[in-house]
Amino acid sequence: MRVPLSWLGEYVDLEPGTTAEDVHAALVSVGLEEEDVHTFEITGPVVVGEVLDFVEEPQTNGKTIRWCQVRVAPDGETAADGGDAVHGIVCGAGNFFPGDKVVVTLPGSVLPGPFPIAARKTYGHVSDGMIASARELGLGDEHDGILRLATLGLDPEVGSDAISLLGLDDTAVEVNVTPDRGYAFSIRGIAREYSHATGAAFRDPASAPGLAISGDHAAGFSVTIDDRSGIRGRSGASVFVTRVVRDVDGSRPTPAWMIARLKLAGIRSISLIVDITNYVMLELGQPIHGYDLDKLHGGIVVRRAHPGETLVTLDGQTRTLNEEDLLITDDSGPIGLAGVMGGASTEIGAGTSSVLVEAANFDPVSIARTARRHKLPSEASKRFERGVDPRVAVAAAARVVQLLEQLAGGHPDALGSLFDAADAPSPIRLPKDYIGSLVGADFTDDEVRGALAEIGGAVSDRGDVLEVVPPSWRPDLRDKSDLAEEVARIVGYDRIPSVLPVAPPGRGLSREQKLRRAVAEVLAANGATEVLAFPFVSEKANDTFGSAETGGVPAVKIANALDATAPYLRTALLPGLLDVAKRNLARGLVDLSIYEIGTVFRPVAGARFGSETLPVGAALPSDEVLAGLNAGIPPQPRHLAGLVVGHTIVKQPGQDAIAAGVADALTMAAQTGAALGLTIEPVQSTHQALHPGRTAELVVRDRDGSTVSVGYAGELLPALAEELDLPRVVAVFELDLDALVSVAPADIVAGTIAGFPAATQDLSLVVAVSTPAAEVERAVREGAGPLLESIRLVDDYRGTGLPDDTKSLTFALRFRADDRTLTAAEASEAKLAGAARAEERFGAHIRD
Repeated sequence: MRVPLSWLGEYVDLEPGTTAEDVHAALVSVGLEEEDVHTFEITGPVVVGEVLDFVEEPQTNGKTIRWCQVRVAPDGETAADGGDAVHGIVCGAGNFFPGDKVVVTLPGSVLPGPFPIAARKTYGHVSDGMIASARELGLGDEHDGILRLATLGLDPEVGSDAISLLGLDDTAVEVNVTPDRGYAFSIRGIAREYSHATGAAFRDPASAPGLAISGDHAAGFSVTIDDRSGIRGRSGASVFVTRVVRDVDGSRPTPAWMIARLKLAGIRSISLIVDITNYVMLELGQPIHGYDLDKLHGGIVVRRAHPGETLVTLDGQTRTLNEEDLLITDDSGPIGLAGVMGGASTEIGAGTSSVLVEAANFDPVSIARTARRHKLPSEASKRFERGVDPRVAVAAAARVVQLLEQLAGGHPDALGSLFDAADAPSPIRLPKDYIGSLVGADFTDDEVRGALAEIGGAVSDRGDVLEVVPPSWRPDLRDKSDLAEEVARIVGYDRIPSVLPVAPPGRGLSREQKLRRAVAEVLAANGATEVLAFPFVSEKANDTFGSAETGGVPAVKIANALDATAPYLRTALLPGLLDVAKRNLARGLVDLSIYEIGTVFRPVAGARFGSETLPVGAALPSDEVLAGLNAGIPPQPRHLAGLVVGHTIVKQPGQDAIAAGVADALTMAAQTGAALGLTIEPVQSTHQALHPGRTAELVVRDRDGSTVSVGYAGELLPALAEELDLPRVVAVFELDLDALVSVAPADIVAGTIAGFPAATQDLSLVVAVSTPAAEVERAVREGAGPLLESIRLVDDYRGTGLPDDTKSLTFALRFRADDRTLTAAEASEAKLAGAARAEERFGAHIRD
């Protein structure tokens, strides 16, 4: 919300010399957020000038310029820049005439840009200043030629200050308004907040003299509210006020002060009638819509859209309406999206002479959904979806009538209407000892009562409880906690002690949360970086990585995808990791070890998800609808995926670079298992996205000893890596983290430090080339028995000295007993038992 200080000062007392920074500081003290300061960025001598005469001079480039003589000071006086009273100025515009009063920026002034003005030679003349347009002064976006002051209804003295004349010396403060404080989207609301902060006197613009409506001025125009789809059967419109003003002269100029205030507030000037409606919206926070009464067909009906209806809105777009959209209609059909944007068929134009003014209050949820559905945010919808004071509509309509009468020469008509079905705010019970117990600071009864009364609440004493009726402009005040926050805010946040409360006992992270954090910490401690990728992917990415067996896995398609090329929810994490790697590699980070922990979306084949229809308007969903919505959410298991590319050790003196490969992905998977107290074993497998022969299925043993598949690891297919603009070798893995957590031991206990020495031996076994080393290792471990403490593959030899189609696998074995020092014979016996098991299973024999 942008608030011009001159406007703010009309409704709250500002001390002389108050700066934008002072206003920001005051508003921050009551909970608003400081954003920016806006000015017209104009300095220097900018004065009113009178065009005495000019000579048109055609140029060789086809352009015609005017060499003008402009009076910039009264006859016989010195100009504001110290020069003569008459300046010669070159101008390229052709929309002014001798005798016109214009805005002249003299040498030494600076226009927005910044654009400094100086005397300069151009087109064979020395141009001693510049005659300015509205756009050059920052008053508008269009360049329609020179700004003629007569078009603004102004006839000022020659040489007078044009900056103050046009309101260009004003300043606006911008504050961020949180969604729960919609009342602050107005000068009225900000003035009230400034009063809370400083104690300055506040004058409510909605209570100004003349802003009332009587029965004599609210009859005869037909308005029907035909909607019962809101909360508990209430309509989407709770208030609807109309007023009629006739004999309006829409060709009159918008006053300069109004243009300047609207511009500072972030709204461009369009025409006098439209500017007045925007001005009142900013002033009172009540969106206003004006209709050309002569273009209306019959009365107004507020209803929901019918199937197949369309509406051409003021932006010229034809919009297909949804049955949930709340509409303003007449006998011809839809003429506006209620609370969002009006229709083109009743648009106010240059020929409008009779205006129907509408000030209504619409259901916030309905307006928010309509604005988002049609991707049509507006100043009106921004206010309605946050909650508008239902009691300000009458005053806002009267204020528009007042300004149309004053500025456009209109005459109020007896025709109008008043529909008011808004509920009164419900009283809130506030125990007197509640605020201190919640906030942690003591407040006296007088402070509590004073703060609640200051925000507009009606306070009644009920013994140990205060009964508080919130003001109509504060729909966010719903329970005693909201009132406690208001008291703390108004009395001062500095009263709240900076002491953290003691955490309640018996709470903390769940077992699953602790295990997931342990996994993340272990991977990060071993040099990997956690990343967060987008959960939206293409259909091809899901088919490639969503299943370890085949492509074409079921996936959920998003109805309103942010990116048309990625409209599916991910069924695996690896597509996102590959995108992250690609982005980092493109920026020169070539050695990567990254991982992500996140949910994937695994719908059941044949099931329909997201099919339940939301209730219309703001109706509360029934238990059956909620059950349908919950059933429409696909299963979302939590996965862990990792990626390694480049070098795990970079080249350095005495050390060659070591390239990343599948072993690094397997190592990260093993580290994950260790963090959970599990042993993750690789089993040779295949995957449509991974390199044949360098792919492993990852398995663990559950609590009853059976094998559970929990993921896969390997190197990306070189062709796929090339297609994705990645290096040839990309090592990846993905694990079902929820499945791992479910089989992890209840308590992870560190092993005891062995008290007896280990016996080490090597074992070389000759097996067929096709025999997976992991299977041979598993057989040796099983056969060697409990004395085998560790086994590690240290060599895979193929070549001279071995029969064709065979290989020699060498394992480093370490044996240890808990109660004695092993003899060499005991270690050898265990080793041979392991070799025997491998011989039995794979025909392995010890290499000579």
